[in-house]
Amino acid sequence: MRKIKLVIEYDGSGYHGWQYQKNALSVQEVLAKAIKKLTKEDVMPEGAGRTDAGVHACGQVASFITNSSIPAEKFTPALNSYLPDDVSIIKSEEAEYDFHARFSAKGKHYRYIIINRPQKSALLADKAWHVREDLDFDAMKKAADYFIGHQSFKAFCASGHNVKTFDRTIFHSQWHRDGQFLIYDTKGDGFLYNMVRIMVGTMVDIGKGRFSPEVIEEAIRDQQRNSIGVTAPPQGLYLMEVFY
Repeated sequence: MRKIKLVIEYDGSGYHGWQYQKNALSVQEVLAKAIKKLTKEDVMPEGAGRTDAGVHACGQVASFITNSSIPAEKFTPALNSYLPDDVSIIKSEEAEYDFHARFSAKGKHYRYIIINRPQKSALLADKAWHVREDLDFDAMKKAADYFIGHQSFKAFCASGHNVKTFDRTIFHSQWHRDGQFLIYDTKGDGFLYNMVRIMVGTMVDIGKGRFSPEVIEEAIRDQQRNSIGVTAPPQGLYLMEVFY
C-alpha cells in the first residue's frame, strides 16, 4: 500500500465544488473516476480544501492510497489522460503513509481577483468578479491590514459551518493593482466557511464607501456577521497553494 500526493489545478466553473455529492458533479468525483480507470481501484481522494461551486484552484492538494506499482511521478501524465480539460494534475509524488491532504496541512494561500471597470468582461465572467463602480483602493488596502494576526473570525464565517472554534491566524493579507485588476492575496493557518469571500466582499463595500476600514476591527471584536458586507461571488476565488 502506498500514499500518493497530487497537486491539482482546476477551473471550478463547471463543478459543484470539490466535495463529492450524489446529485451534482464535483472535482473529487472526476478525479476518483480517473484514478479508477488508471488503477482499477475504488478510492475517494482526500482534498486539502473543500472549495465551493465555481471556485478555482491552482494548487489544490489531494492524497489517496493505492496498490498500484505505477511510479509516483507517472501518475501526473497518466491521470491527465483520463481527466477533462478543466482539471489537471500538476505534480504527483509518493508521500509518507500517514500523510493526509487535509489534516496534515499547516496553512493555505488564497487569491481573489476583481476586474474593476465599467464594462463587463466577455472572457473573464467565470474567472473574476466584475465590479463596475470606482473603488477607494487605499481604504481597501488599509482594511486588509486588520485581518493580520491570531483572532476570532466568527463574523467572517457563513452559516452552515461545522467548526467548534473560530480562531485562526492570518499572516498575510494584501491587495495590489495590475491595471484594471485588483488582486487580493491572503495566507493563514486555516480559513472558515466562505471566510475569504466575506473578507473580500466587506473590503469592496469599504471601497464603495459603505463602511470605513475600521469596521473590520469592530467586526472581529464584536463577532457579528450582520455588521459587515456582502459575500463576494465564487468565480474570483482561487486556492493557490497548501502549506505542509
